[in-house]
Amino acid sequence: MTSANIPASSEQPLWVPSAARLADHPMTHFRAAAAEWTGLPLPDHDALHQWSIDDRAAFWDLVWDFCGVEGDKGERLLVDGDRMPGARFFPDATLNFAENLLRISGDDDALVFWGEDRVKRRLSWDDLHALVSRLQQALVAAGVKVGDRVAAMMPNMPETIAAMLATASIGAVWSSCSPDFGPRGVLDRFGQIEPTVFIACDGYYYAGKTIDIAPKLAEIVPSLPTVRKTVVVPYIGTAEASAATLANGVTLDAFLAPFPVAPVAFAAMPFAHPLYIMFSSGTTGVPKCIVHSAGGTLLQHLKEIHLHSGVGDGDRMFYFTTCGWMMWNWLVSGLAAGATLLLYDGSPFHP
Repeated sequence: MTSANIPASSEQPLWVPSAARLADHPMTHFRAAAAEWTGLPLPDHDALHQWSIDDRAAFWDLVWDFCGVEGDKGERLLVDGDRMPGARFFPDATLNFAENLLRISGDDDALVFWGEDRVKRRLSWDDLHALVSRLQQALVAAGVKVGDRVAAMMPNMPETIAAMLATASIGAVWSSCSPDFGPRGVLDRFGQIEPTVFIACDGYYYAGKTIDIAPKLAEIVPSLPTVRKTVVVPYIGTAEASAATLANGVTLDAFLAPFPVAPVAFAAMPFAHPLYIMFSSGTTGVPKCIVHSAGGTLLQHLKEIHLHSGVGDGDRMFYFTTCGWMMWNWLVSGLAAGATLLLYDGSPFHP
């Protein structure tokens, strides 16, 4: 269809925000802060965008401050900015990704979870801190240290987010996939990264059906020789039976039992320290590892979630995704913007 064939009505926006909403949007406040910061007029979004291209170091410097990133920014903002690859943002900075996602405490909801119509749970910010604390201690006791990999075959549920945050708090590296992956798909990914700890659910719900993944775990775990502990998270009620069949298998409850709630310790890591290992689709052979840094992920996600999407403290944020897709990693960063995350696992067509 050419432009001449498009009805005139289709050229109109489907929705236009009110003047009041525009005036109070985080991007509008950010543009005002950028104008004050630079002394430039920046009358509209196009001007702001052009400034972000012309002075990348100053742009990301302001994103850091405006979004309230916790950490030490260091002296240098950008080194070798004209190299691709090779440019380094904030080469002297240190921060902890998990600390920035756990900046809020209290009784308000941090996570609201539905597993189809079978499971409904809420975790407050204090509940989330407590679970991360115990998981952090348990991972350290299992031998996880800075740079080690923790792999998870999990639904999009609270324990998955808490385990990722515990991993990041130590300075270890997180990688996840969905429990509907087949054994070969899991091993093609996690076999490359040599995880120290493997976390898996006992099963999941989909379209009203209960799916036990114990047979898949029995095939996967023996083929991950670097794993010192396999933690089975209860979801469908068979965690104890599943864990009992696996070498170094343990239920989540048993894994956490020795450790009381304590303040979470956050290891200060370099800005470019690895945070996530994600993977290509595998359509051209074995999936390729894609490493994302802690600082880069945090700033980019805050820009997208807070500035572009307008999400802030007390807002509710939902994205339907599994843990095998990069949008799960994006969704979790909503915590850094102060949002309550709405988590759903299962079939989108099941009532």
